[in-house]
Amino acid sequence: MKALVLSGGSGTRLRPLTHTSPKQLVPVANKPVLYYVLEDIARAGITEVGIVVGDTAFEIHEAVGDGSKFGLHVTYLPQEKPLGLAHAVLIARDFLGDNDFVMYLGDSFVVDGIGGLLDEFRADRADARILLTRVPDPSVFGVAEVADDGRILGLEEKPARPKSNMAAVGVYLFTPVVHQAVRAIEPSRRGELEITHAIQWLIDTRHDVRSTVVHGYWKDTGDALGMLEANRFVLESVEPRSEGTVDADSEVVGRVRIEAGAQIRGSRVVGPAVIGCNTVISGSYIGPYTSIAENCQVQDTEIEYSIVLRDAHLDGVSRVKASLIGRNASVTPAPRNPASNRLILGDHSEVQISS
Repeated sequence: MKALVLSGGSGTRLRPLTHTSPKQLVPVANKPVLYYVLEDIARAGITEVGIVVGDTAFEIHEAVGDGSKFGLHVTYLPQEKPLGLAHAVLIARDFLGDNDFVMYLGDSFVVDGIGGLLDEFRADRADARILLTRVPDPSVFGVAEVADDGRILGLEEKPARPKSNMAAVGVYLFTPVVHQAVRAIEPSRRGELEITHAIQWLIDTRHDVRSTVVHGYWKDTGDALGMLEANRFVLESVEPRSEGTVDADSEVVGRVRIEAGAQIRGSRVVGPAVIGCNTVISGSYIGPYTSIAENCQVQDTEIEYSIVLRDAHLDGVSRVKASLIGRNASVTPAPRNPASNRLILGDHSEVQISS
């Protein structure tokens, strides 16, 4: 069996962070989301991985390399434009050959992993098996109609009137018959070859399509809320460790990982939290569910339930919560006299200011 990991796309829901970096490389607990996907694939015993890449191919290649650090052999598959998940299968035909394969979206976060899903697939030899979960707003996902025995009766992409609350979570298992399906379908109204249409073709041609329901944690990390929630979940199990320095005027409470070279000075850090290497925390409060990446400076600031990316600088900020702060970002107080707020924001930014 092989794996096909999708790491193209423009990451519009995470802009402006994704103007300068792929969404799959935004960190959860200071580790890129894509790394969790690749580690999951390796744990499942798969070693041959094709990564579909687009405009951010260089950044993905730089982060993953040849895959050896994950115990994988990685082949990069360029996709000129993000023309749909089924199009990714189409361009991966030579890499996949006649092997069964798992298709895994590079920004999906399946904490329980795909090992059990693969066991079910190998046991029943269905033509396709889809990972599903119940969601409150299925209209933004591919939505499945499921029979009592778990067989898929129908699948629609982002329907205006969903027939169920069962959504595809971005992990699919296929036999080689799917190659017939992706060649048989036409582009959707948005100009993409939809994997939901390919699966519906399999259903219509009487192939065996089954489902597995996620009972553990799953999160779509394609937007800010999803990133923060995934970060919160991973930090719940962080192992406390200190490879940096904590001075006598500081207090560290709970599960906190302080990475090499980090310094905590006159501050209080309440876990679960992660402080990246060579980051300096001074005169500050770092609250629960916060990840601060490497080489950051945090001074006279209160922050919690947030993700701070590398080389960011926060100084004199009274309260930051539920925030994503990008690379090399600077957050400082506004002048008191005259009272004003000075903003330099990129496209698709979002700011909330206390009145």
